[in-house]
Amino acid sequence: MPKILFVAAHRPHRSPSQRFRFEQYLSFLKSNGFDYHFSHLISEEDDLTFYQRGNIMRKTFFVIKSAFKRMGDVLTANNYDIIFIQREAFMTGSVFFEKRFSKSNAKLIFDFDDAIWNLDISDANKKFEWLKHPGKTAEIISMADMIFAGNNYLLDYAKHHNDNVVIVPTTIDTSEYKPVQRSVNKKQICIGWSGSITTIKHFEMAVPFLKKLKERYGNRICIKVIGDGTYVNKTLDIKGINWLKQDELKELSEIDIGIMPLPDDEWAKGKCGLKGLQYMALGIATIMSPVGVNSEIIRDGENGYLAATDDEWIDKISMLIEDKTVRTKIADAGCKTVEDQYSVNAQKNNYLRYFNEVLR
Repeated sequence: MPKILFVAAHRPHRSPSQRFRFEQYLSFLKSNGFDYHFSHLISEEDDLTFYQRGNIMRKTFFVIKSAFKRMGDVLTANNYDIIFIQREAFMTGSVFFEKRFSKSNAKLIFDFDDAIWNLDISDANKKFEWLKHPGKTAEIISMADMIFAGNNYLLDYAKHHNDNVVIVPTTIDTSEYKPVQRSVNKKQICIGWSGSITTIKHFEMAVPFLKKLKERYGNRICIKVIGDGTYVNKTLDIKGINWLKQDELKELSEIDIGIMPLPDDEWAKGKCGLKGLQYMALGIATIMSPVGVNSEIIRDGENGYLAATDDEWIDKISMLIEDKTVRTKIADAGCKTVEDQYSVNAQKNNYLRYFNEVLR
């Protein structure tokens, strides 16, 4: 039975990137003849300080502890047939561990779903920016046996450093994410955004057009922010809520119109549309900025909407607020798009095939 070592930063069920790119395939791989071990660095206890300001001593201890753990992975690398690295093996600019993995008997798969060759440091860890080296991404790609790229933009970058690159889209487990039955007589429409403390800056792009919509519709709409419990906007009557895995589906399911605003920059072009795919899978009418893969996922006016300017956001959200039939039609088509193209069920055989190919 081939054995895989999955190397990632976060514990299971914690990181969206991990959950929607490899964790939801683990049982499928197991049922098709693969065994695996999951090696992560950031524990639940570490989480309490890792993304907060300060705590320099604890963060330093965490880095040292993580280095010892990765060295243990290096020492056992020859026990595996495949080593799968998600984004990076270690949080500094070093490729020390990736180099040692590449010299083992195992085949090396590298998976990435963001333009991580660009610096994007959380505010809480700006002091550690000097430790990062975005160019390490190219080095890791060059030493891997196969690259899983989340979209065409990432594939184009990876192809400059390695010929064996395949597109593995971020996918949704539609046995878990199912459309929600909505009240026929619902009086208040919920416009929602889901993200994190590090991406709340993208929600801020929506504030100008949401203020105009609030002026137009008043209490007919409410606005929900998931992922940053510290976020407050009194004008829009928003108090953000923290993301919790056990509450995720419940909180998302209260949204009627899901928004995903993004800047048109190099980092955003690498994103894989996860927020939008989550909305769509749950039968939520979805509007996204036409950046990167969003323009491939959304067929404007058919399975969702694309909006580049404030006026476009206002016009398209207004249409969805005022016409339940359009809202339902868009939501149903979006749900079908996820099931047909961006679900675990649609992609699992390709996923399995790539693991078998790298072994051959």
